[in-house]
Amino acid sequence: MVRCLVDISIRKMSSSSEGDSFFEASGSESDREELALENEDTSGEIEQKTEVPESIKFNVSIVDIACHPKRNLIAAGLIDGAITLHSYGVGDVKNMELQTFDHHKKPCRAVHFSASGEHLFTGAQDTTICVVDLETNSVFRKFARDGGSPLYSILPIDNYLLASGEDDGQVILWDFRMQAPIECFEDCEDYVSSLVINKEKKLMLATSGDGILSVYNVRAKKLEMQSEELDSDLLCSGIFKGGTKAVVGSTDGALNIFNWGEFGNISDRFPGHPGSVDSMAVVADDVIVTGCEDGKVRAVQLFPNRFLGSLGSHGGYSVERVRLCYDSAYIASSSHDQKIKFWDLSGIEDLKNEDVKETKQKHKQLNKPVNDFFADLA
Repeated sequence: MVRCLVDISIRKMSSSSEGDSFFEASGSESDREELALENEDTSGEIEQKTEVPESIKFNVSIVDIACHPKRNLIAAGLIDGAITLHSYGVGDVKNMELQTFDHHKKPCRAVHFSASGEHLFTGAQDTTICVVDLETNSVFRKFARDGGSPLYSILPIDNYLLASGEDDGQVILWDFRMQAPIECFEDCEDYVSSLVINKEKKLMLATSGDGILSVYNVRAKKLEMQSEELDSDLLCSGIFKGGTKAVVGSTDGALNIFNWGEFGNISDRFPGHPGSVDSMAVVADDVIVTGCEDGKVRAVQLFPNRFLGSLGSHGGYSVERVRLCYDSAYIASSSHDQKIKFWDLSGIEDLKNEDVKETKQKHKQLNKPVNDFFADLA
């Protein structure tokens, strides 16, 4: 995920900023610790109702994974620079390694399929980005920025536009037909950990290790705005509630929530993860799945903010990536245990519905007329 596996824990333990005006105004450090305890995850395991594919095991560490947008295919970028393609299935359909690419000689930190599924984009510590044609299983584009730092994140935006984030804080826009940058932003001071874009393909969010969320207008090729500096590294992000909210995970275990268009400061904060929130995937309009430093894969509901439960665990190894499979049936996760695991999502909606019924019943009891209450005692 970063320059090396040791580097990741160092970054999680350190903080790149000294203060946050939101929390200075809203309470002391002890208040924040008390709030975190109140929101601590005490939920149980979410029932795995259907069979899931077997885990995919590797001999080296997995840095990034990506799910194909149209079929049961998953890509893994590995610390030795290799990229593998596996098909996956259940029952009689077994997992199968289909292809291994070795065009990177240093850790492959980012893999991402195009929206059509025809191409696979790979970015590595060697500063290069490659575009693999999945029909011919060959690299047909390879480019790098002069003086660029190692790649940390990549995001295909449309058929030709690509964004990348670098170790030294640069956000780059590429037209990969030209194999050259069309814009270079230098607004961040530390590694650009994740990139996501809204459905209109206009505003792109970039999280970084300096604790700042940056918002770029990719059409106008300009920085739209930046958040105030938070007191921990920002590691991942997602867009939910029909594009009206954004959520950002951080090294302090909190989910920081922004109103769309109001990115100057957070509108809400949901603590409770016992370690850094390293990755997330939006699985419903109000539910995300998080990968946490403690090894657990959790389902979290937003508004109301609550932990729905744990889908499973990587045995205490930090969960570096969680990705939604193309048909939304499974979550795929990867960890330092050198495994890709799959988790069934079908129990989440049932759990939400059960909780709604329970809440309604409580409200009904609380709103029961006083006369009716005494009548029950007769």
